[in-house]
Amino acid sequence: MTVNKKHTTTHLLVKRAYGEVARNSTSCCSGSSCCGGAATSASEGDMGLSCGDPVAFSKLKKGMTVVDLGSGAGKDVFIAAEKVGHKGLSIGVDMTPDMLKLAAKNAGKFALRTGLKNVEFRKGVIEKLPVKNGEADMIISNCVINLSPDKPAVFREAFRALKPGGSIVVSDIVLNRELPPALKKHAGLYASCVAGALIRRDYLGAIKAAGFAWIKLLSDRLYSASGTCSDPITEKAGKALDGAASSITVLAKKPKTA
Repeated sequence: MTVNKKHTTTHLLVKRAYGEVARNSTSCCSGSSCCGGAATSASEGDMGLSCGDPVAFSKLKKGMTVVDLGSGAGKDVFIAAEKVGHKGLSIGVDMTPDMLKLAAKNAGKFALRTGLKNVEFRKGVIEKLPVKNGEADMIISNCVINLSPDKPAVFREAFRALKPGGSIVVSDIVLNRELPPALKKHAGLYASCVAGALIRRDYLGAIKAAGFAWIKLLSDRLYSASGTCSDPITEKAGKALDGAASSITVLAKKPKTA
């Protein structure tokens, strides 16, 4: 299978899985986050698909432009929109049509609740962002980059889309050890944020290779199979997954001279 065909196949797998989530309005973990933490209900678009809270670490300011990679139903886009205010802009990028429809519906609810109309949802893949060079002050992502078939490309695109001096804050799943081959090929585990995850050093290395500096680990929590709620996929994997992965949040900056 060629690289491009493999990437297309992976995108289709993820679209199908998360399209079904959007249509059923249920999460992969029955209301809790992918990494086992409790989900919050602080925003429209909260479907329990998170593995961290990048907005909480982002130090967003009024007037900023923020881009969420793999925005889903819009949870983090809406939280960020309130922080950047009416003079700022919160942009969500997602490739799944059903998620974009749900996000648009949630945007209407958000506008009614807050009076803000500072959100946009753009269709596209995170390996080729529908974002101009230097358009963003901040890029965030929550349990999504692990689903990409080309994670280094995602970080290169994030670097391109950021203004010099801008930052990226990413919450994601990384592996602490290689998974057994049977689990790495498991489509359900891929869609559940585990099988497609990179080894930690490779993930952080991809951020550095994209040109980012001042890379800092903000949170680091061990993945536990016992925290996967009623998810039949990860329940079945059981002991093979226990301790194999961690949920991390990473901050990195684009140098001002870039």
